[in-house]
Parts: sequence; C-alpha cells; structure tokens
Amino acid sequence: MKNQTISRRAWIDLILLALAWGAIFLVIEFALQELTPLWAVFHRICWAAGLLWIIVYGRGERMPFTLVVWGAFIVMGALNNAIPFSLITWGQTSIESGLTSILNGATAFFGIIVAATFLADERLTPARVLGVLIGMAGVAVIVGWRSLLEFDPRAMGQIAVLGACISYAFAGVWARSYMKGLTPTQSATGMLTGSTLLMLPIAWMAEGAPDLSLSLTSIAAILYMSLIGTVAAYLLYYRILAAAGSGNLMLVTIMMPPISIFLGWAVLDERLAPSAFIGCGLIALGLIILDGRAWRAVAGKRSEA
Repeated sequence: MKNQTISRRAWIDLILLALAWGAIFLVIEFALQELTPLWAVFHRICWAAGLLWIIVYGRGERMPFTLVVWGAFIVMGALNNAIPFSLITWGQTSIESGLTSILNGATAFFGIIVAATFLADERLTPARVLGVLIGMAGVAVIVGWRSLLEFDPRAMGQIAVLGACISYAFAGVWARSYMKGLTPTQSATGMLTGSTLLMLPIAWMAEGAPDLSLSLTSIAAILYMSLIGTVAAYLLYYRILAAAGSGNLMLVTIMMPPISIFLGWAVLDERLAPSAFIGCGLIALGLIILDGRAWRAVAGKRSEA
C-alpha cells in the first residue's frame, strides 16, 4: 500500500475528521436517551441527504437519474449507511461508546479480506495477512470467546458492531465496482438519499411512528450526527483521499478510539475493561502494519547501516 506525503492541510483535515467521527459515538448515546435506534439513524441520514442536495446544486453539479445509477445508490446506501448505522446504534444500547469506536476499527481488516475475495487487484500480501491476523486477535480479546457461548446482550452489542464493519467492507467493494465516474458529492448524496428511502419504512414498521416531541439535547444530537458526523465528515473524507491517498486516510481509524474513549470517560463516566485497551492496542498495531510506513522506515534504516 503506497502512501502519499501528508501536507499540513491534510493533517488538519485528518484531525478534524477523527474528532468528528470520534465524537459521533458519544452523541449517539445522547440521541438514544429519547430516540429509538432506527429513528435515530433515519434522522442522521435524512437531514444529511437534504443538505447534500443543496450543496450539489449550489456547486452547479447535476445528479444522474438513471435506474442503473440509482440502483447502485440504494445498494450503497444499504451497505454503507442503513445497515451499519443501525447495527452500531443498536449495539450502543448495550455497550459503551468508547468500546464501539474500538471495534469499529475492525472495518479495515474485514475490508481487506472482502476486497481480496472479490477484487482481482487486491492481493493478500504477507504484511496484510499479518496486520489482519493481529487486528482480529485484538477483536477476539475484546469480545472474549466465553461470551459467545451464551446469550449476553453485551456480547450481542459487540457482534452487531462487527456486523457493521463487515457491511462497510462490502460497501467498499460495491463502490469500486458500480459507482465509478461519479463525483464524491454525487456519490454521497445518492447514497444517503437511497438509505433514507430504505430507512423510513423500516423504522416505521419496526418501531412505530416517530416521536416528534424531542428535547433540545436530542435535536442537537441529531444536528451533530447529520451535519457534522455525516455531511462534513464525508466532505473531509473525500478531500483527504484526494490530497493524501487511501493509505494516509487509514490513519483516522487509529486516531478515533482515543478520542471516543476520552469523551466517554469525561462525559459519561464510562470505564472500559482492561481487555478493551489490550484489544485496542492490537487493533492499532494491525492498522500500523497495514499502513506499512513504519515497516518501510525500519527497513530503510537497516539498508543504510
């Protein structure tokens, strides 16, 4: 995996993205005080989609309107928004926000496995295999094999978050295969619109009519999730991708958990088990190996010696 040089602007964007996504798990906790999980997800994507439509036309872009493209948008909306957002939000009804963020880091490992399975140009190199094995060992340490042998709401919450990671992994393959030729803003707008159309009937059938008598805290949580944690985060994501490359973008996955853990501790008084920190360390190590630059730096020093 080749990494481009990171400019000062890209570093600032990486930090902002890590803050936006690192805080989203805390904000979800506040949203769940009044909202049911599926309606919380609907609010997040609905208002984000509306703002993105304004941005698209404000920039003079035009959305494509063909059945093929909108079919791809709806599938992408399911894989990258509706399914993972719902699983993560439901998972947070039984596990801490910081732990959710740590487990979310497994997305990169599942992404590599799924991409190697379905994409011919994504090979499993020895470094990637090692990184995936170490990262998945971290996940196993966090979840614990004993908790899988009996029904435990906490374990189910962790498994739900891992299910979200797998959905994200398939979303990456789908985007590579079926969403070429679109601008980042068009892709995000179509994807979020597709997921909104999916979530509205699902939330209504599963959880009943929405409760519109929300407190200012819940409204603020919705605004953060949709405007900052989704719209602004996606725009930052694509800007970093263009300026610094996908390898450097992976760094945000390492930067998010400390932010989430700190916010969960400072605001919600969350206390994570020692196994969570051990697993977090293993996941971070796996991501560093996948990133590759530390290995190349060591190899370079050896060759100079």
